[in-house]
Formats: sequence, structure tokens, C-alpha cells
Amino acid sequence: MAKHCVVSLSGGMDSSTLLLRALKEYDTVTGISFDYGQKHRVELERAQQLVDYVNGNPVRIFNPDQTGDRFVELYSEVNYRQIKLDGLADLLDSALVEGGDDVPEGHYENDNMKETVVPNRNKIFASITQAVALSVANRTGETCDIALGIHAGDHAVYPDCRQEFRDADDKAFREGNWDAERVGYFTPYLDTDKFGILQDGEKLVEKLGLNFDEVYSRTNTSYKPYPSGNSDYKSASSVERIEAFIALGRKDPVQYEDESGEVDYEVAKAAVLKVLSEHNTATIKGRD
Repeated sequence: MAKHCVVSLSGGMDSSTLLLRALKEYDTVTGISFDYGQKHRVELERAQQLVDYVNGNPVRIFNPDQTGDRFVELYSEVNYRQIKLDGLADLLDSALVEGGDDVPEGHYENDNMKETVVPNRNKIFASITQAVALSVANRTGETCDIALGIHAGDHAVYPDCRQEFRDADDKAFREGNWDAERVGYFTPYLDTDKFGILQDGEKLVEKLGLNFDEVYSRTNTSYKPYPSGNSDYKSASSVERIEAFIALGRKDPVQYEDESGEVDYEVAKAAVLKVLSEHNTATIKGRD
């Protein structure tokens, strides 16, 4: 029986690593992203670039079972779709969507980070992802898992990242659909943080025959990207990403920018370390 998976792929660091994990664990992988009028729409471009990269670099390995082909591909191609939710941004009140207030800067501990909440976003995404996964299960007559990049570092400011929300949402899905028992969940990062996710990514790119910088340069975590597509380093999402790279001891391969133009990663890194010292916090622990 083949193993099927649907990945909710935002184009960010976490879900991109999750895509690699799914390619390692499943026989077929469907990736879906959502265009809901987010200001950081560059994440959709990066998601497509990542899929094109992994699909364009299949690695063939020796088949140890000596059955069928002597060499087999290490992973299957990603079946990828971007789902447009046209007009939704006009109806939503959030700093993250077009027409909303400016995205706040600083650390996630700041009170104003509630402005980055998009009302009911994960419920909207979950409903569509569940429908796709159930359709895969029904078409194949097999089971299908939904892969989610939720992790222990998800912030309390986002209620739809909490376990209580996910449990209630899953109950509603199962009450409202026939054969919902065919759908399960794959959440490998529940007990780790962004550093742990990035560590896993470091191992996965090697196992899949990919290149770390090529993978992570095709991701976006910034909520305030510049028109060039370069990332800011002051929004909370960027601060948290850079913190994870600092902990990993690797240079972040994305290009950063500020009001003066493109900046070296070391400039972004120094600014993040200053923010962390001001908050007297380092939410992510590095290598031992």
C-alpha cells in the first residue's frame, strides 16, 4: 500500500523543511499553498521555486532489494498547486494582508504582534487541506496524511496554532465527512522549535541529495519583504528565523535588505542579537 501525504506549504522555512521530510517518508506528496492577499506574497514565488528545484533534481539510488529497476528515485515529484482565494484580503482585518496596517517590528513578545493575526486563517486553510487529503484517499482507496509544520515554538498570539483549536477542528472534519477516518496527520515537529526544524533540514538535504543553500534560499519568512523580494530583518518572523540560523551556526542564504538597500547577513544577525538582548531572551537553544 502506497503512503500518501498532503503538505500545507506556505513557502516559509518550517513548511519547506516539512516538504523535504514528507518526500523522505511518503510515496506521493501533494503540496498546496494559499494566495489570500498576503503582503508577503513572495512566499508563493519561493514555494514554486522550491518545488521546481526538488522536482528538477531527482536522485537515483541503487535498489537494495534487487527487484524491478536496479536504480530507483530517492523521492517522487511533488504535485503542487497554488489556491487563489480572490477577494478575501478585502474582507479581512490584519496587518498581514493588502490594505491592512503596517506590519509591526520587534519580537513576538511585544503586545502589538496581535496585529499579525489573520482571522480564522488556519481554519480556512485546514478545511481546504482536509478536503484535498480526503479526495486523495478516496481516489486511491488508501489513507492520506496531512503534514503540518506546527511546532513547540508556535506563539500564543496565534490561537489557531494551539492544540485545542486543532483538536476541535479535526472533530468537526470527522463529523462532517464520510470516510474521514482515512485521513491522518503528520506533525513531526510538535516537540521541537525552529532550530530543531532547521537541524532536521540540514540532515534531510544530505539524505535527499539536495543543497542546503539552494533549498533555504528558496524560502521566505519575512512578513515585510521589500519589492525586490529581499527579506527584512526587523519583523518578528525574520527575527525568529535569523535566531534559528544563529543557533545552527550557519549563514542564512536569503538576501536581507533595509532602508539603505541590500545588507550583508552579518548586519541582520547583529540587529537580531541586539533585539534578543533587549528582551533578555533567546527562545531558541543552539547546538550543544
